[in-house]
Amino acid sequence: MDVSVADLQFTRDGRSVLQIPALTFPSGTTTAVFGPNGSGKTTLLRLIAGLERPSRGQVRLGDVPVRQDKAARRCIGMAFQTAVFLRGSVRHNLDIALRLREVSASDRRSRIEEAVRECGVAHLLDRPARHLSGGEAQRVNLARALALRAPVTLLDEPLAGIDRSARTQLLADLPRLLATFAATTILVTHDREEAFRLADRLVVIIAGGVKAAGVKSSVYARPPDRETAELLGYTVLPANGRVVAIPPSSLRPGEGSLTFMLAVEDVIDMGNHLHVIGTIEGERVDLRLPASMAPPSAGSNLKVHAESNIVLLQG
Repeated sequence: MDVSVADLQFTRDGRSVLQIPALTFPSGTTTAVFGPNGSGKTTLLRLIAGLERPSRGQVRLGDVPVRQDKAARRCIGMAFQTAVFLRGSVRHNLDIALRLREVSASDRRSRIEEAVRECGVAHLLDRPARHLSGGEAQRVNLARALALRAPVTLLDEPLAGIDRSARTQLLADLPRLLATFAATTILVTHDREEAFRLADRLVVIIAGGVKAAGVKSSVYARPPDRETAELLGYTVLPANGRVVAIPPSSLRPGEGSLTFMLAVEDVIDMGNHLHVIGTIEGERVDLRLPASMAPPSAGSNLKVHAESNIVLLQG
């Protein structure tokens, strides 16, 4: 099921939060809505879910406007950033979500069993839902949304608030889970790694506006401006009267066709490698040194070059 928005605006307390002329999330895809904190990502998700009313414009699931049709809202399964559970067991919390969608008792049992097994929380079914650890709660929260097998699945920061090991494991598991249970998936994240690991499409939102949208390789290859490029991990520098975006790890010590002078401020020992922290033309730069290279001293200048770059049309 396609999800589309048209002429969408949302204001809160007289302040514009979102302004999106047009945007489509194609059926059968997983899209990461990616941007910094406060950019309007979660507001967009809540508008799609019908939890907020647009100030102007419309959200449609397929051909049906979300706010005008309760059946459209029933096509959505959503996992909120913070898992909220009712009193009772994990099993009870998953069961009531399915009961509200009028799923039969036998189907509820089979869906719950499959979802908790695939999400790795079957052993938690009879535990009080409010007594779970952060990582356990996120997995149960996800299992509850995926058990709905909704045409559209919405995930708000699905890896937020959990410890590093739990995050690493869930990051590895999520693509398989979404492929098994979800059809069209829209997830919100401010983490670049999560966006690229979990989604096949990106929507970059900054200050309430869509800066770029499409297949992630295309979005990454053509950042439209400085803000988007930096959010995608590029180092943005002035060069020969232009502004260039240099991909991660493409800035290397030595001279090349595009050479810069790095003013060294510090050298950080990361255990198995060194990082040089400094500035180029006043811009902060973090450079990983080759293992064979002697570290420069703080206060010195180091020649570096860009192995590849993109010229930005809007600096």
